[in-house]
Amino acid sequence: MSNAELNELKLKYVAAGAASPATAYAARAENAEVWDADGNRFIDFAGGIGVLNVGHRHPKVVAAVKDQLDKVMHTCQTVMPYEGYVKVAEKLSQIVPVRGQAKVMLANSGAEALENAVKIARAATGRSNVVCFDGGYHGRTLYTMAMNGKVAPYQTDFGPMPGTVFRAPYPVPYHGVSEDEAIRGLKMALKTDANPKDTAAIVLEPVLGEGGFYPASKSFLEKVRAICDEHGMLMIIDEVQSGFGRTGKMFAIEHSGVEPDIMTMAKSMADGMPISAVVGTDKVMDASGPNSLGGTYTGSPTACAAALAVMEVFEEENILEKSQALGEKLATRFKDWEGKFDCIDNVRNMGAMAAFELVSDKANHTPNPELAAKLCGKAREEGLILLSCGMYGNTIRFLMPVTIEDNVLNEGLDIIESCLDSLT
Repeated sequence: MSNAELNELKLKYVAAGAASPATAYAARAENAEVWDADGNRFIDFAGGIGVLNVGHRHPKVVAAVKDQLDKVMHTCQTVMPYEGYVKVAEKLSQIVPVRGQAKVMLANSGAEALENAVKIARAATGRSNVVCFDGGYHGRTLYTMAMNGKVAPYQTDFGPMPGTVFRAPYPVPYHGVSEDEAIRGLKMALKTDANPKDTAAIVLEPVLGEGGFYPASKSFLEKVRAICDEHGMLMIIDEVQSGFGRTGKMFAIEHSGVEPDIMTMAKSMADGMPISAVVGTDKVMDASGPNSLGGTYTGSPTACAAALAVMEVFEEENILEKSQALGEKLATRFKDWEGKFDCIDNVRNMGAMAAFELVSDKANHTPNPELAAKLCGKAREEGLILLSCGMYGNTIRFLMPVTIEDNVLNEGLDIIESCLDSLT
């Protein structure tokens, strides 16, 4: 079917709240390129929102899924377990830097992982409250919506949010929130709203994802760890977007050396197959009773096969080194643009988790979300899939596959530069 025909069906049958505004429909993809139903080619700088760090349809992952399809597609692992689930749990327990011996539960999505992380923290501590941060994003289920540090579009139409979720400022010095101010705000939240004796966990992203690609400093993460230890609260690190090599390490928290009690992950864990994980200290993970965690499809055989293949790809193809190298290439180009364009400010990257601000006034850091929207729209017209994000909608973020070929990368970056030339 053509793009036009598919778009007619979308308008008629797909719920408006779930429908994409895009009118080009993906028909096939390879590494960092996608072709639509009409045969038009796009360079992919979005990676399915950070899902495709090893590229669209990595051959090793495709082969692993096809092989699994010839064996078992589903039993529900709580009814009759299978090797893949156990092997993924074993591998994650070996590589995830939580405190002590790790144990694992698998789920289907990032939001589901966060929901279960909170359940586990409540069971382990006997407490209910959770403290999250401004700008954080944790999902679209009802409780994770309450945890999100941004109202629109996630909470806007859905009525009252669940209680026992409290907020603290995330340190973004560029927008006037220093590390000291963020710690002061966290301590104040624990004093005025979330009594520590009733607070199960502090949940945060080591690098804000939807909130703007701002990394937390090593010292900030160390201070949060110390506050958790002081009050017997658990530290939950959300690595759904920053994990699996995006920052040049397998997990962004590794840059700090801080060990959380629980970590969540999803997105690039299985190169597009739906899977997520909660990994935590064994005593914490075992706190809830039998059959208290799980779901019909959690850790499906095909998704587990893909996840195991992805972890092999990381080892065999030096993905972490490639992420660092990609980040350096992006940083070099961003610095050039920062000097050339008055609208570009605050260029930054942690490995290949890279971004810059679009502003109308550099001196005052005035966000320009309108230009960000125009740039993403113009880039799409020119064959480049590009995403914005951030509390003010003015951050341009880069989530292309780490495996992107240099010529495709440069072609995409040239499109951005050309679009900026025409728009400014």
